[in-house]
Amino acid sequence: MNDQTAISKIDSIVDDWLCRFNAALHQTSSSADDAPAGFARLFHDNSFWRDALALSWQLQTIVGATDILNSLPAAAAKSGISAITLNPQATAPRLVTRAGNDAIEAFVTFTTDAAHCRGILRLNADDKHPDHYRAWTFFTAIDALIGFEEKTDRNRPTGQSYSRDFRGRNWLDKRLAAASYETHDPAVLVVGGGQAGLAIAARLTQLGIDTLIVDKNRRVGDNWRNRYHALTLHNQLHVNHLPYMPFPPTWPTYIPKDMLALWFESYATAMELNFWTQCEVTKASYDDKAGRWQVALNTADGGKRHMSPRHVIMATGVSGIPNLPKIDSLSAFQGPAVHSSQYHDGEDWSGKHAIVLGCGNSGHDISQDLYSSGAKVTMIQRSPSLVVNIEPSAQFPYKLYDEGRGTDECDFITTSMPTPLVKQAHRHFTKAARKTDKALLDGLENVGFKLDFGDDDTGWQFKYLTRGGGYYFNVGCSDLLAEGKIDLVQFDQIDQFTDYGMVMKDGRKIDADIVIMATGYKPQEYLVSKLFGDEIAARIGPIWGFGDGMELRNMYCQTGQPGLWFIAGSFAQCRIYSKYLALQIKALEEGIIQPQQP
Repeated sequence: MNDQTAISKIDSIVDDWLCRFNAALHQTSSSADDAPAGFARLFHDNSFWRDALALSWQLQTIVGATDILNSLPAAAAKSGISAITLNPQATAPRLVTRAGNDAIEAFVTFTTDAAHCRGILRLNADDKHPDHYRAWTFFTAIDALIGFEEKTDRNRPTGQSYSRDFRGRNWLDKRLAAASYETHDPAVLVVGGGQAGLAIAARLTQLGIDTLIVDKNRRVGDNWRNRYHALTLHNQLHVNHLPYMPFPPTWPTYIPKDMLALWFESYATAMELNFWTQCEVTKASYDDKAGRWQVALNTADGGKRHMSPRHVIMATGVSGIPNLPKIDSLSAFQGPAVHSSQYHDGEDWSGKHAIVLGCGNSGHDISQDLYSSGAKVTMIQRSPSLVVNIEPSAQFPYKLYDEGRGTDECDFITTSMPTPLVKQAHRHFTKAARKTDKALLDGLENVGFKLDFGDDDTGWQFKYLTRGGGYYFNVGCSDLLAEGKIDLVQFDQIDQFTDYGMVMKDGRKIDADIVIMATGYKPQEYLVSKLFGDEIAARIGPIWGFGDGMELRNMYCQTGQPGLWFIAGSFAQCRIYSKYLALQIKALEEGIIQPQQP
């Protein structure tokens, strides 16, 4: 079969499925009782439907043909879905391999009563009927609200609002007035100005929703700028763009922290974001009758301000309040004992002894920074850790972004994959990484380093998604450990801390001038309790991780507390899911949907 014949066959298979699906939709609109029969042969028994707000106004994954048939037809009918057609602006249907499975992948488009939508369909043959193709995965996603499209590209402002009125206010005058909030409150208050806060504020601003970011740091970008001297991002530039403004193509593969901090400042200005620095939320309560928050703020000038936004978005990230484990004997240590968030530069400890407690990315990077500055370093391991070389192994999950596709299409493919299949793919990446990194991993085990590879061998990304850490992208520290240049001890080998360092159970004494606790951060629930009270924290429940479901808990969606939202994660997660979060808020503001009842 030549290439043209193969393409024609693929197109025919996709067209046939879409015709049968659209016919089933017509059955649904005329008689709900006939819908299951019309849909019956469209999906494999072990299939997945993931919806990102298009048909259900939820981020949800439904597994198996039976459950899909029990929910998709009704959701489609309720949404007012149109016929589904191929998306002419996306890659044409073709054979792909996703999560180790071969399938025909096709990008589709449709509308509902409220929105322009798009999706991805993946088909493979029925085992019993090889000429009959069924859906293996089906992804439906909102793209834009009809009548409330983003102010971008051809829909961008005409410039008339900034006309050449020599006696009127110019652009800068209007920006300063808008950001001052002297006469009004924002509709949305975003707490935290890192990549999560910037991404969601940019999305909301393009939807015409008045949004203010508040951040306790002195400058935009300080959440990166103030971290340790040697820090660079651990994944590559092309995965880390913010919405609307990709990084310049001249930038390095791995972005240094200060370069990123300056970009954050430029981004906030270029995207016309309202941003108050040195401003901290101290307390907030919700007025159920008014549907507004009452938020108390400490401002940069030392004053206090009260605001009444309809929505508060917590964008403080997975890393919030430092986690400081209780170690009874540590109080005996006479030197500084600091959390990794307070560590800045190894040059301050040149020629001295340092103990680093923790084996995640921060613990390893700080240990390597100290060693490179001439300090003698002892690393303490409390529990098994995952180690993967930064290249090529840590980049295996991002190969899709190297295929020459645009970032938007890569993001869409990534988002379309249901969690069980993502786990399946990451088991494959982990297996390949273990083989590629075998020499390094053997060397670590030889010096007593305890390794693990994530729950069910799903690797570093699911460690991040479930606990926010517990892994290290090796940029050299693992080699130093394997070569004995940085000492390693296990936490259970310590007898006690002393005024000068540690005494081990075997009698060894380890001196220290500083102890650095690279012990991660408390779950976001702690910050919620602090700002909003225990009752609201209990109403919301756990944040981040999966629990028993297939979506991150309370992330990017309506929560048990009306008007309180959460966004966090990697640059890619914030770029992708800020869109869905912003569209939900816009739909609520315009009365298209109603608040979810607790």
